[in-house]
Amino acid sequence: MKKIWIWSITAALAGFLFGFDTVVISGADQTLQVLWNSSDVFHGAVVMGMALWGTVVGALLGGIPTKIFGRKKTLIAIGFLYAISAIGSALSNDPITFAIFRFLGGLGVGASTIAAPAYISEIAPAKDRGKLVGLYQFNIVFGILMAFFSNYLISGINDDAWRWMLGVEAFPAILYTAFAFTIPKSPRWLISRSRFKEAKEVLKVIFPMENAENLMIKINTSKKGNSSENIFLKKYKTPLTLAFLIAFFNQMSGINAFLYYAPRIFEEAGLEADTSLLSSIGIGLVNLLFTLLGIYLIDRVGRRLLMYIGSVGYIISLTLVSCAFLFEWQSLAVPVFLFLFIASHAVGQGAVIWVFISEIFPNHLRGEGQAFGSSIHWILAALIPSLVPLMFTIVGAEYVFGFFALMMVLQLIFVATLMPETKGKSLEDLSEEFSLPKTNYSEYYKKQDVYN
Repeated sequence: MKKIWIWSITAALAGFLFGFDTVVISGADQTLQVLWNSSDVFHGAVVMGMALWGTVVGALLGGIPTKIFGRKKTLIAIGFLYAISAIGSALSNDPITFAIFRFLGGLGVGASTIAAPAYISEIAPAKDRGKLVGLYQFNIVFGILMAFFSNYLISGINDDAWRWMLGVEAFPAILYTAFAFTIPKSPRWLISRSRFKEAKEVLKVIFPMENAENLMIKINTSKKGNSSENIFLKKYKTPLTLAFLIAFFNQMSGINAFLYYAPRIFEEAGLEADTSLLSSIGIGLVNLLFTLLGIYLIDRVGRRLLMYIGSVGYIISLTLVSCAFLFEWQSLAVPVFLFLFIASHAVGQGAVIWVFISEIFPNHLRGEGQAFGSSIHWILAALIPSLVPLMFTIVGAEYVFGFFALMMVLQLIFVATLMPETKGKSLEDLSEEFSLPKTNYSEYYKKQDVYN
């Protein structure tokens, strides 16, 4: 089990770079807009948004190398993309060059949301899969915290502080890439490539008390006769729908918009620039603590209960933030409400999304399924933050946060009516459940006792 933890943590470090890369730009946000005299539209869509568009492409195409070359090689390539992006962004002298290098980092982020959860889910025992895949999310929020903290320490050192903010990411990127060379290949991927001897050796480590040959037969049987299939066949409507909805609602909470523009949102609420950066560190700490709580609970209480808790917390916190802006409550109220928002996200959607998507697709289509869910997530993650500066100007922060609150009411309905429980079941058993032809999903879930 020790080796599984080491391998899982190593793969999950891709999430640290995901979180760091996504949020580090927030410290340079307004500096770059002034430096390059960018309009709100250009700044939001190109300077700030290009990394997210890179993430969309990475998510759309990341399933291809993950399937053909394997999870391990894809994770190594991701490390190189992060390092190149960090160095290039820090050395850029114009917005277009800057956007190109940020795009490369985005490719790494998008691909990591496919390769890392898929890899960890495929080496993890069923009883520990939630918390092991959850390590990826933990590293995302740890990376977010370190980005906020790094920005706070570096801000104000000189006029080129923004270069250091972005360039420092190269150091963890290089370390991660070196570590990624040490992990074994996924046994389920090896079996899909008919490399049975290598797969057997890895399975012996993961399941020392079980017969490796029997496990290989079970895994291999679930792949036979499916080489021409794709996730858009009618028989896979259930996992496709579930992946779409959980990814859709993840971004309709406004989480990425908030993380990208945290300092600006705090300043909109009346806090000074230094105080807003410090409040951003508080956001990172809350995110980290409640992500740890979510990881601790996910294999104990299940994915569905965490989504219930998160949904209710979203609705309360986003409604309060909207009211704070609408009625001009004292500025200190906004950080408190946003801390509640982050806590709700961390223990709910944050802890569940990558685990859930990695579980619901059959083995032979996991890469494609992960790519589909990640693509929905990142297309919205690119669109929403790109529009935030403009929407704050046109309609005001109170209505933007009110819209997000309404979306979370719909998420609560989704959890109550459609979302099944997946904890404690093998990937092969879940594949069998979700690929059966069904017309009444609610009745099917009840028969499977997944509501309890």
